[in-house]
Amino acid sequence: MIELLAVTKSYKQGERIVEAVRGITLSIQAGEFVSIMGPSGSGKSTLMHLIGALDVPTGGQARFRGEDLERLTDDQRSHLRRQRIGFVFQAFNLMPTLTAAENVALPLMLGGTPRTAALARAMTQLERVGLAARGAHFPNELSGGEMQRVAIARAVVTEADAVLCDEPTGNLDSATSQEILSLLAGLPNEKRAVVMVTHDASAAAYGTRIVRLRDGLLESDTAVSSS
Repeated sequence: MIELLAVTKSYKQGERIVEAVRGITLSIQAGEFVSIMGPSGSGKSTLMHLIGALDVPTGGQARFRGEDLERLTDDQRSHLRRQRIGFVFQAFNLMPTLTAAENVALPLMLGGTPRTAALARAMTQLERVGLAARGAHFPNELSGGEMQRVAIARAVVTEADAVLCDEPTGNLDSATSQEILSLLAGLPNEKRAVVMVTHDASAAAYGTRIVRLRDGLLESDTAVSSS
């Protein structure tokens, strides 16, 4: 599903060229939950941006279901992100003026789904994450864990092929974090993969694979023991 082939990404900072990602080759299939770890500055966020079509490589190829992301127009990449990739962020990124149901329905409405149908699908997803009774509440009326559940519902409401999570438990206490990670671990299926950037080894262990980066390079790629 997701393929990175000798991918590099460089940025210019003043007169310096910063090589954030340096020749990474990585493949992620539907059904997998891949945790990406590494110290600050290792290239984790840059790699996530490349996987999620938020950026394109300086060199190599990034492919999503066989499509070379660099060959797509900005509009095509935007459509891909809206319809086929779901995002879950540390800061939740919910619209404060929209209810929980409206936040979840937003990707559908942006894609042209009528409001009534979009809200009905949103409520189905909220029920799946245990928030059926909170659909009419605004983000400031929800706990951190509830807001992250709303974000997860929003990420999958379009039946996304991939759900990309950037430190999804970074703002949550340990008990709530475990609940969120259990939800994420239940998302991969025959059509969907989950990729999570985290600094927390206990969170990474919820995945099926752990990919470690260092200095923009792939340091290791190991399966997580099921025992």
